[in-house]
Amino acid sequence: MMTSSTGIPLLEAVILGIVQGATEFLPISSSAHLRVVPTILHLADPSFNDPGVAYSAVIQLGSVLAVLSYFFKDLLQIATGSLAALKNKDYSSQDLRLLGSIIVGTIPICVLGLLLKSTLEADDSPLRSLNVIGGASIFMGLLLLLAEKIAKHAKGINEVAGKDGLIVGLGQAMALIPGCSRSGSTLTAALFLGFKRDEAARFSFLLGIPAIVLSGLMELKHMTEHGLEGTAMSSLIVGLIVSTIVSYLAIWWMLKFLNKHSTLVFVIYRLVFGASIIALAASGIIH
Repeated sequence: MMTSSTGIPLLEAVILGIVQGATEFLPISSSAHLRVVPTILHLADPSFNDPGVAYSAVIQLGSVLAVLSYFFKDLLQIATGSLAALKNKDYSSQDLRLLGSIIVGTIPICVLGLLLKSTLEADDSPLRSLNVIGGASIFMGLLLLLAEKIAKHAKGINEVAGKDGLIVGLGQAMALIPGCSRSGSTLTAALFLGFKRDEAARFSFLLGIPAIVLSGLMELKHMTEHGLEGTAMSSLIVGLIVSTIVSYLAIWWMLKFLNKHSTLVFVIYRLVFGASIIALAASGIIH
């Protein structure tokens, strides 16, 4: 199997790109799957290894490209509308409120991300253990179920306010723990605030753009400083391309799905996924 100088086979780059793209915008935790999938694949082929947080963060840029492309018109409207509102001192503008909410919601994960950076990136970090991933998946699945049950499902993204951004942003910060899911925690927080399912997902996607961009760019800078040559760069590019395509399809599907269906299928998946990981880890089948 062709392998990169960073120990990442090209086939694994394709698989990880698919996993990243399919799970980044579904409330099931991309970081957990990027941690667990290589572990499971390692059973079939010893050349498969955990690519680490840095590689995972970089291929998240594929998801960023997808969400920027999908919501390009929305982002353009928010930007131009906010500038016009500031010029006219219209501080009640919908676009300005949405922009402010995104900015406020990005602060918690940036602050905690910087404080916990060394801990999160350590190969032996307890936060990357399979038991933590499984437990977080189960906990957030139950929390999503609770939100689904008590949510009013009435609020639209046009009604978003600064406090909504802060609360959903605090939920996003929870995703620093693998298994919590950035889209899952933000979707859950938005549902608790009374948003409609598809509107909650839309706000979750928009709010996640700054955090994912910053994370990916920081790790890309770190990796290039330490050298990316030959198939290392090839693996990275392959992962990015696959992640971009699959991410775009996942966004489209998620918004369509939540427009008519509940999040119950994701709750069930999270519970099964979490319990399976804990059981496999306890039995010693995966490490």
